[in-house]
Amino acid sequence: MKIRVFALAATLAVLAASVAFAQEKTFELRISHWVPPSHPLQKALEEWGTSIEKASGGTIKYKVYPAQQLGKAFDHYDMARDGIADVTYINPGYQPGRFPVIAAGELPFLMSNAKSGTAALDAWYRKYAAKEMRDVKFCLAFVHDPGAIHAKKKIVSPSEIKGLKIRPAHATMAEFVTLLGGTNVQAGAPEVREVLEKGVADAVTFPWGSILLFGIDKVTKFHMNVPLYATTFAWVINKRTYAEMSAKQKQVIDDHCTNEWAVRVASPWADFEHDGIAKLKAMPDHTVYDLSPAEVMAWKAAAEPLQANWAKRLQAAGYDADAVFKELKSELAKHNAGY
Repeated sequence: MKIRVFALAATLAVLAASVAFAQEKTFELRISHWVPPSHPLQKALEEWGTSIEKASGGTIKYKVYPAQQLGKAFDHYDMARDGIADVTYINPGYQPGRFPVIAAGELPFLMSNAKSGTAALDAWYRKYAAKEMRDVKFCLAFVHDPGAIHAKKKIVSPSEIKGLKIRPAHATMAEFVTLLGGTNVQAGAPEVREVLEKGVADAVTFPWGSILLFGIDKVTKFHMNVPLYATTFAWVINKRTYAEMSAKQKQVIDDHCTNEWAVRVASPWADFEHDGIAKLKAMPDHTVYDLSPAEVMAWKAAAEPLQANWAKRLQAAGYDADAVFKELKSELAKHNAGY
């Protein structure tokens, strides 16, 4: 009997939503990302779109375009701005210097995990998003589980980066590679295996589960087991598409651009990436190695100039860098997400 009551209630809710939105214009959101459809992000986008479709009484539909079908990974912010897609998944760090505020989330040894890290980052960045990402409607921000260095040879000391060619995860990691005397090789996530296979790069900074997903385990054998960095991401929406919606439809979108949804999006991906550590450890031809406390301190010391450089860029952009970073650290502490 209870099941029937719940089913009836759900049906009535859908019918009520349909009636409420009966006179609304219908939209089909083109949702674009660059990772393969087997990636956890695909399901998250589908669940997000399905929830919006239901809440809007079917007046806001969606279609997900994975694997760079609508454009390259580096272009996804501009694709949302220009209307090539209605909703895009972006890595702000793919465009050095363009998004200096959210770049704080890229600093090494900052976050311990993706779930609480996402809750903190999203809550903190909402204050700045409208200004920094003014070309689009900001929806939500999140991070993946901390990534590490994966290479063709074992790397223990920061001094061993000198002379190596490394594909960085984002602008801050690129700066770190340069600082240590390495050479950066720019490539979107789908191209990483190829640049390593061809010898264009010697190593990559990447999250763990994705090493297997993108086949990078075929071209790297040594994996530094330390939460070196996180990568910030965002979902952004074309402003014109949002402006053309009715007030009720806008409310549906707003209800799906929340801190709760950011954590909901990040959580399955976080588990997927973290599980990659154990999977790589179980592979006999791979070496997953820890660093000693002294070795970790050496990496942290080597990374110290990155925060100072970030602060200078933020000051130049008109922000109080100390206040901005203090707010981020406070959110991380509040969510127990600090390194």
